[in-house]
Amino acid sequence: MKSGVGLMGFSIAALVSVSVAFNTTSVQAREDAAKPEFYTTRVKPIFDENCARCHGGPNHRGGLNMDTREALLKGGRDGAVVVPGDPAKSLLLTLIRHEGPANDPKDMPPNKSKLSDADIKTVMDWIKAGAIMPPAVAQ
Repeated sequence: MKSGVGLMGFSIAALVSVSVAFNTTSVQAREDAAKPEFYTTRVKPIFDENCARCHGGPNHRGGLNMDTREALLKGGRDGAVVVPGDPAKSLLLTLIRHEGPANDPKDMPPNKSKLSDADIKTVMDWIKAGAIMPPAVAQ
């Protein structure tokens, strides 16, 4: 019986350790999302892979340029696509989740499967933290 109690105590201690480690990681991820480096290392690669072909460089389909924060916040023909701090009001998330309105489906990227849940969460965390990007570089 004594070994069962010891084993149970160990299990509870292990769960507490895992919980503390998980919460620390979650807090760290939220803090990082507010830094320009989070955009550069985590968000920009997602945009480069899935969005830049149509919404970067000289291409601005739908009037949307995603190269700078100012351009992204201005949005395209349908208006703003990102509302810093408010993922629920950010059209970009609706589109990358493939949850566009039935009468006007604009799933992004078009004609492809939706982004992974992990990539969508990364973009959501970035928007929630204020959609921070490094300053635009003059070209």
